[in-house]
Amino acid sequence: MKICQLCAVDFTVKKFLLPLIDAQIKQGHDVTSVCTEGKYTNSLLDAGYKIETITIERSLNIFKHLQSSLKLYKYLKENSFDVLHVHTPVAAMIGRFAAIFTKIPIVVYTAHGFYFHENMPPLKKYFFIFLECLLGFMTDVLFTQSKEDAESAKRYRILPAEHIYPIGNGVDKKKFDPNLKYNSADIKKSLDIPENSFVVGLICRLVKEKGIEDFLQAAEQVNSHHNNCFFLLIGERQVHDHAESVEESIKIAQKSLGRNLILTGYRSDVPDLLKIMDLYVLPSWREGMPRSIIEAMMMRLPVLATNIRGSREEVIHNETGIIVPIKSPNLLAKSISELILNPVKAKKMGENGRKRALELYDEEKIIKLQLDIINKYQRGLQ
Repeated sequence: MKICQLCAVDFTVKKFLLPLIDAQIKQGHDVTSVCTEGKYTNSLLDAGYKIETITIERSLNIFKHLQSSLKLYKYLKENSFDVLHVHTPVAAMIGRFAAIFTKIPIVVYTAHGFYFHENMPPLKKYFFIFLECLLGFMTDVLFTQSKEDAESAKRYRILPAEHIYPIGNGVDKKKFDPNLKYNSADIKKSLDIPENSFVVGLICRLVKEKGIEDFLQAAEQVNSHHNNCFFLLIGERQVHDHAESVEESIKIAQKSLGRNLILTGYRSDVPDLLKIMDLYVLPSWREGMPRSIIEAMMMRLPVLATNIRGSREEVIHNETGIIVPIKSPNLLAKSISELILNPVKAKKMGENGRKRALELYDEEKIIKLQLDIINKYQRGLQ
């Protein structure tokens, strides 16, 4: 099959789609990824992946989206793909509109978390539900990462139930293995973290909706009682990211926390960084099925997360971690302090989390499930 993987930014290809692309190539398929050109594009091309760059704005700029749709339509028309697989909200919308007149036999949409969510104003929420229902007429297969999204898709009739598949999310269990040897002492030293400290980590895009300001406020509260606690903030804000920045809040927190707040920027050595943590925190306001939580669970870490779609499916409250309401820095601080003071409880949560991750979030199984479903639809056309 000739397959087009479409997403908004090259970071998504590099960070999330390569395992699926590799598996499809291994099966003999011809796979091209279409995305906005970015700092990872050349390295992907150098590695032998087929990349076509078309600018896709992540904002709600209708004029720019029309431009992108026309360019994408022309590209799809010229290349006669058998499968169009769309990812991320804006690219999924543009891609399916562009595909209307191209007669691509199979259009697959992976919802990495629907744009609408429970904490959105009702009018805005139902507008995006309406849009998903409209785009459902242009979709053959819907993969959701969370079961909650699958139930929402069925409830709002975005697609007939038999075309909706809650596939989950997963990570490479061989890569995220806490039993491997890690040079933790050197990593801590390079980050100026004392050996006997308690390390709390967060890995995410540096934007407001990830709850970073709540994380920083909680850090200030915890630091006033536990000055041996260090807070590790890993990630960056993408060039094309139109979500609200937290740059000023980070600068203020740096003055307050000093050396106890460490910003690393983007890092590729995520397992090594997780290994030096004692607790992983993700205080997001909305998510799909956050991979970073699964990575932390695989690495045997207790997880502190917010009560939102995806996160509450991954984290079992008081068993693999702690769930708190969104925008609750006081409860975040209280929960962090609780696990600092109860290392036995924290360790047990981490052990339970790893068992759960191995059982439910094995990347190989999830990729095989996707391949089997897409191949089934392809056989149905023959």
